This record gives sequence, C-alpha cells and structure tokens, in this order.
Amino acid sequence: MGTFYVENFGCRATQADGAAIERQFLELGLEPAEVAAEAEVVVLNTCTVTASADQDARAAIRRIHRQNPNCQIVVTGCYAQRAPEEVAALPGVSQVIGNSHKHELAKIQASVVSFQSSAVSQETQSSEISQFVPILELISCNTNHGQVTATPGDRVLTTDDRRPTADIFVSDIFAHTELLAAPVFDAANERTRPNLKVQDGCDNRCSFCVIPYVRGQSRSLPAERVLSEVNALIQSGYREVVISGINLGRWGRDFSQAEGFESLVRKILDQTSLEKLRISSVEPMDWSDELIELMAISPRIAKHAHVPMQSGSDRILRAMHRKYRPWHYEEKLLKIRHAMPNCAIGADVMVGFPGETDEDFDETRRMIESLPFTYLHVFTYSARPGTPAASMKTQVPVRIARERNHTLREIAAAKKLAFMRSFVGREIEAITLNVFDGEHTEALTDNYLKLRVAGKHEANQWLRLLVSQVRDGVLMSEQAVRSSTNFQVPLAN
Repeated sequence: MGTFYVENFGCRATQADGAAIERQFLELGLEPAEVAAEAEVVVLNTCTVTASADQDARAAIRRIHRQNPNCQIVVTGCYAQRAPEEVAALPGVSQVIGNSHKHELAKIQASVVSFQSSAVSQETQSSEISQFVPILELISCNTNHGQVTATPGDRVLTTDDRRPTADIFVSDIFAHTELLAAPVFDAANERTRPNLKVQDGCDNRCSFCVIPYVRGQSRSLPAERVLSEVNALIQSGYREVVISGINLGRWGRDFSQAEGFESLVRKILDQTSLEKLRISSVEPMDWSDELIELMAISPRIAKHAHVPMQSGSDRILRAMHRKYRPWHYEEKLLKIRHAMPNCAIGADVMVGFPGETDEDFDETRRMIESLPFTYLHVFTYSARPGTPAASMKTQVPVRIARERNHTLREIAAAKKLAFMRSFVGREIEAITLNVFDGEHTEALTDNYLKLRVAGKHEANQWLRLLVSQVRDGVLMSEQAVRSSTNFQVPLAN
C-alpha cells in the first residue's frame, strides 16, 4: 500500500483543495505519511498570486527532490495551471496536474504510475487509464491580458532537454464546472474551527489578479451538499465552522435559479445545529443590508467581517477594475460598525499598484485612518504574467512601495491595539484551541482576537472570559467566568 503527503501553499481555498485531494488518496487506499521525506507520492498544491508564491513552490520542489529523490512529485494548484511547462521542466517533477484536473488528481497519478510500470497488464492499461492518456490539452503559459490560449498537445514522455519530462494534465479552466469540497483543519488546531470551501472561481476581472484565469468561472457547492458537510462536522464534535470561497459573496449566482449568499447562511442556521458560523472574506458589493442584519441579530454568527478594500483612491480603484467606489466602501463599513459595535472588521489593501502616486496613497492612508478597521492585510503589488496591470508602464519603484506598506502596517497595528484594549475589564466569548503552553490555553474570540486564559482547558469549548489585560498583542484572561451556551440552536435534522 502506497503513502502520500500533501503540502499546501497560499489561501484557505487552496488548503481546502488540499484536504479534498487527501480524501481522494484515502479513498484509493493510500496511507498518509507524516512528512514528505517518507512519502512515495508528494503533492505540492501551489499558489501563484505573487511572484514570491511561485518562488516558494520552486524551492519546495527542489527541497523535496533533494530529501526524497525516489518519490513521485505531483505539482497541482494555481501555479501549475498558469505555467505548466515551466513547472514540468523542474528536476524531480513527475506530473503537473492543473486546477482543471485537480478533482481527479489521485486517479490520474495512480493511472500514470500504472501506465509507466512494466508490470501492468495491457488489459489494465486500456480499462483504467484510457480516460487520462494522452492528455486533453496543453495550456500555453503565454497569455494575452489574461486570455489563456489552448493548443493541442500530446502526452509528454521524452528525454529531450528542450522539452518538459513530466506528464502535463492541464486544460481550459473555464470549461470546467467541478468544485472540490472537503473541510480543512489548521494543523495546530485540528480539533477546532474547520474551514469549508463552498464556492470557487471568480467572474470579476480585476486588472492585477491572475486568479480567475487559474481557477475559472464562479461556481457554487449546492446548498444540500453544504448542509451535509456541516452536519457531518457537527456529528464529529465541531462547534464552529468557517465557510470560505474565492469570491464567497457570489455563492448561488451560478445556479439555474439563482440564490443569494444570504440564503445559504439562513439555511445553515435553520437546518443545522451548528453553534457558530464564521464567514470569511466577502467583497464590498456583496455585503447586503440583509446579510449585515442577519449577522448582527444572530448569536450563532461570529461578529467578524472581512471586506477587501485594495485602495482608497477612486482613480486607482478604476484602474484596478474594482466594482465599487471609495464612498460605497465607506458606507458599507459604517453600516457594519453601526449594526455590530464590537465586530472585528478587516480588509485587504494593496500598495504600489502601477501608477499609484503619492496623492493616491495619501487618499488610501486617510481613508484607512478614518474607518473602524480592527486589522489589515497589507500587500505590495506583484506583477502577474498576462494581467493588464503587468503591462502598465508606470510601475512603482519597489523601495517606495515597501515604504507605503510599512506606513499602513503601522496604522493597522495601532488600530488593532486600540480595539483589543477596549475589551479590558469586559467579558468576551471565545473558543479554546488545541494549544497549551504550560500556563495558558490559547483561544480565539467570537470577534477574531487571540486570547490566552490561565490554566489548561479542553479544546473546542466556548467560554465566557473576563479580559484582564493586553500582553504581547494578545488578550489575557485569568479566569473563565462560565461556559457559553447562548446559541439557541435548532435540533439537527
């Protein structure tokens, strides 16, 4: 019986895909290895949102090939979809399987190995691997403003140094409607807070973003499947579930009878006994009044809103092809804060977008200072091949972009500290994590703050805690007031 290991890079959606790949291998009877060095098959599930993400993937391939030269290295994910030939040319890579074929990765990998084995029978070859060999299409890594061109290609099995030596399984991502779904768990806290991807792909065309061209069109997990996954997690003892997606607020828009994201949230509340639902990033235009009200009135929805901003400059937002203006964004955030005074509010912000002037950056800085953020994810622009922004002539010098990044991070740190200090002397709700340092148990509050409570507490418990101080960027509590049971959940179906 073979062994496998999956290593994920990048966002929660990629981690969720990795969990689904693990499920595929388990269903084929393979055993998970504890480390890559001990596995017969190593899957690298890559990201390509920045140039450094590509570099991280290449470094991992070299490391694993050095540590475990006899293993099959399978590279999948967004980098594999964007630049399959580039990845296939790296020493040690056995197969490149893009997002277009990720839903059958384990079967493809097993079939390729069987095909290459001299021990396999001709009958097995024809019955098991004919659907995968040769590959359907080879996607060129050349793009024209994000428009990927497909060219016919044969399965690559050559020792010619001028061509890749790995097998490539990549086709037009926009022709695919599959969506991998399996809960993903934080390695350090696998007993709490699983993340379930319910949506993939994106129909937006932000000028800086390559993600639509490596993940395809927006597609949603049917509500029945979402409810089934959530109920399975509840049966396994989980008390909080995070739902996520590439463009989560677009959930349900691709159905023949379109549904809004709010309807999925209501179904989870009405048809499961989940104690706490946490919603990950939702674009500004999808924060409807109904969603804000639903979150505000339900104790079973975590008071945590992540609303991508990117820039506070109207000119830059237009150049980014974002679908909102600064005043629209401000209106949404103030509505959220008015409805939920203690809500965590975060955003993604990009600095150094091509053409961003000092005046543009000052508009962003002033807007951030004026709005009730409690944390920020600040990114420096990274040109992605094939996107319109990559060909813009007015690229911002790296030194200036880094200075702007530092400025916004300082503002964000001050806002986060002020938000945390506002809870000193107050009771707050938190779920205990699977971490104990000998004196304190780590926990995460309903409104997304890290907390340490004195003593050892069982993981996956909701507690009401009295905050005593802020220490080293973490809330501290010397005592648990009581267990929290104020969820008013319905009976599970």
